[in-house]
Amino acid sequence: MGLLVEGEWRDTWYDTSATGGSFVRQDAAFRNWITADGKPGPSGVGGFKAGADRYHLYVSLACPWAHRTLIMRALKGLEGKISVSVVNWLMAEQGWSFATGPGVIADHVNGAAFLHQVYTIANSQYTGRATVPVLWDIEQGTIVSNESSEIVRMMNSAFDHLGARPDDFYPLELRSQIDTVNARIYDTLNNGVYKAGFATTQTAYDEAIVPLFETLDWLEERLADSRFLFGNRLTEADIRLFTTLIRFDIAYFGHFKCNIRAIADYPNLSGYTRDVYQWPGIASTVNFEHIKRHYYQSHRSINPAGIVPAGPLRDFGAAHKRARLLG
Repeated sequence: MGLLVEGEWRDTWYDTSATGGSFVRQDAAFRNWITADGKPGPSGVGGFKAGADRYHLYVSLACPWAHRTLIMRALKGLEGKISVSVVNWLMAEQGWSFATGPGVIADHVNGAAFLHQVYTIANSQYTGRATVPVLWDIEQGTIVSNESSEIVRMMNSAFDHLGARPDDFYPLELRSQIDTVNARIYDTLNNGVYKAGFATTQTAYDEAIVPLFETLDWLEERLADSRFLFGNRLTEADIRLFTTLIRFDIAYFGHFKCNIRAIADYPNLSGYTRDVYQWPGIASTVNFEHIKRHYYQSHRSINPAGIVPAGPLRDFGAAHKRARLLG
């Protein structure tokens, strides 16, 4: 995994000794916003005006946080306006790399061999993890943002006047409700699987796994008579939930010991996952090879031999009958 310390790369895993064995996620360091007119957004500084061919997105097909941004880029029809580079699934001694492999797209903007080099181009003294996604400004030669939730919202609205699809996945009338649902799902599920998987004490694991499955049970009930989290309308909350659910059975259930129940054991959640997967533009953003090989081969402290399991097999293209729900 590793991290940068004042611009120098160090191959260092997460230190849980000071947190009682609990995994604590690092906050995003770059929090600027692309806006339609280039004025400052909710955080950061201004000067990042929406424009075609000005911005570049660095992602991993394995990472759920980066996956959110790929989905929004597809749903808004921004593929021709925001270019993309895809790292290799294997996160080794140098962190994310652009080593040649199926699905990898090299860095044609900065010519980096490793993602951490993109961070030091933006800030030669950067200290912290070199995470994906990264939204890069080609014009200014710097990072706009490495906070996935905010990149999703920029894509949702900042490019509308430039011909992006008009669909709004963060509608004004639902924002407070979406924020509330997002907060619970992020803490107990999106990040909860990592808190369980990266725990280094039994207590830390137990503290993560209980609320994780309480949230899955809550979602199963919520989706009993509602096609999506907010009725019949797909929103950013669904996108944020989906990227965890699609990885759950094939990675988190076994690798992260989130194995009280599988998503396949939840009729509503499993149908919902297939429904979102089959939404136009989403299936093409999912790469199961990258997902499985990343988790099982990169985290050697959890899976020392790096053996990738053959299963479980899941057919996300199967019928789901969710469209009949109008709630």
